[in-house]
Amino acid sequence: MKTASLLLSIGFYLTFAAPLFGQTENPGLKIQHLTGDFYVYTTYQSYGGKPFPSNSMYVITQAGAVMIDTPWDSTQFQPLLDSIEIRHGKQVVLCLATHSHEDRTGGFDFLKAKGIQTYSSRQTLEICKANNQKQAQHTFQKDTLFTVGQYRFEAYYPGEGHTPDNLVVWFEKDRVLYGGCLIKSTEATDLGNIREANLLAWPQTIRNLKKRFPQARYIIPGHQDWSSTQSLDHTLRLLQQHANQRR
Repeated sequence: MKTASLLLSIGFYLTFAAPLFGQTENPGLKIQHLTGDFYVYTTYQSYGGKPFPSNSMYVITQAGAVMIDTPWDSTQFQPLLDSIEIRHGKQVVLCLATHSHEDRTGGFDFLKAKGIQTYSSRQTLEICKANNQKQAQHTFQKDTLFTVGQYRFEAYYPGEGHTPDNLVVWFEKDRVLYGGCLIKSTEATDLGNIREANLLAWPQTIRNLKKRFPQARYIIPGHQDWSSTQSLDHTLRLLQQHANQRR
């Protein structure tokens, strides 16, 4: 395992999309306290004519704020940074993406222009290059420990699932497991976007997470409600449901 070290309000800004042809307004940016120095922030894009939520997270450290994934809505890049600075008196110093999709890496160029260090796995970088997507400045090989300020966290690759490169981020001291789109919310009724999914490997990947992090107190999925700790089991049920429908 490698180790990477970095030395180094709520003033919400809500951007509303004008309702066209009966579409619901975009809620903009929502920030909720998780525990301690951890916050879940949610941005939205239209799906089926309605705003669909995408969850990301940030952590306040003595050295600055760490973002896990970027906003899905590009209009919220600057409002998020402003909100963090207004509420916490901190600037974002690092952002780590959990896979290559736009709802995870879309803000990389914006953050880099602000002097914020961006990270992804080498696998994610190669996929982003192949698809002409936003790319991180720095890469690591799957399982890597980061230290920023007083916090130490692990980027862990449990196997293929939602995408070939999906990884999770684990904060052991606070028992926070950020799963991104690999983990489905208990609110989800299907697997969502499976264009790049490995449906055969995904169940074992979830079981790998259950075995590796049985003590998780908080589990954050990539979309929809994140209040339940049963999302790993729910993801397995959705995978089995999908498999049964294909028979």
